[in-house]
Amino acid sequence: MASLRRGSAAVLLLSLLCACSAALSDPAADAVAELEALRAKSPAGVIHLDDRGIGRFLTSVRSPRPYSIVIFFDAAHLRSKGDLHLPRLRSEFGLVSEAFAAHHRSDPDNLSRVFFCDIEFGESQQSFSLFGISSLPHVRLVGPAVANLKDSEAMQQSDFSRLAESMAEFIEAKTGISVGPIQRPPLLSGRQMAFLALVALISAPFLIRRVIAGETLLHDRKIWMAGAVFVYFFSVSGAMHNIIRNMPLFLTDREDPTKLVFFYQGSGMQLGAEGFAVGFLYTVVGLMMALVTHGLVQLKSVKVQRVLMVIAMVISFWAVKKVIYLDNWKTGYRVHAYWPTSWR
Repeated sequence: MASLRRGSAAVLLLSLLCACSAALSDPAADAVAELEALRAKSPAGVIHLDDRGIGRFLTSVRSPRPYSIVIFFDAAHLRSKGDLHLPRLRSEFGLVSEAFAAHHRSDPDNLSRVFFCDIEFGESQQSFSLFGISSLPHVRLVGPAVANLKDSEAMQQSDFSRLAESMAEFIEAKTGISVGPIQRPPLLSGRQMAFLALVALISAPFLIRRVIAGETLLHDRKIWMAGAVFVYFFSVSGAMHNIIRNMPLFLTDREDPTKLVFFYQGSGMQLGAEGFAVGFLYTVVGLMMALVTHGLVQLKSVKVQRVLMVIAMVISFWAVKKVIYLDNWKTGYRVHAYWPTSWR
């Protein structure tokens, strides 16, 4: 009977110890452990959150929290819109997460101070409201001391042009923790490189024979002429600007989503369609000049030369007039004639 009483007392004591241990457990430490477990299971180390996850790791844990959370806001119904670049930006966000994990793999303390997460609008509309998100793309950093989610640090829209590098700089500036070098996957895998090398090795004798005989595309004047026209169009159409700035070809009209905007009125932004249109007009003028200087001189008939000259001048005048009109519509700049003072 005494042994039974001692056993009951031991069980009661053990229960009390477990209860005290649970009461004294640190919610922040539990959240860190849970975040680390989720990061280990997530692709590229980016944890997918929803309304419940936001409540579990941000609103339910008192500030200051021992970690910062970087959130990429996504929307499945907007991924098809090319002007937002959501799939590409999400991929770049994953590269930043991988770079951070690789850089701090030997430093668990820093590794547990920043976690990368994403959240989707269709699943977590309440969380979007808590952050006050009204447009995408959007990246937020919720620091340890942030109590109101609307006070978290937002990445500027203009910074997305540099993709992963700008995201890394944003995180380093706000947290003071280095992200590490961004490692992008190679364009070709090892097997693809080996296959291409084998194809080049097999075709080398045939290519060398054609080069010696002068029967390659590089010996064709038409190819060189087409290449020269392409380089000219690429130069005057602003294509390099579009590539560097990641400018969209067109935008969706805010007032009517069914309409597309190809020309943006205002000097602060240039769409891809605008550059291609003006580049086409410049190329037309260049081709007319090439026709006059290299084609008409080969004709023997003076009448035919004059007719073609007039046609080339009319087409060139039309193209230049369109360029001036578009420039005036976009920037308000007008072409003025200035006469010498002595002529007045």
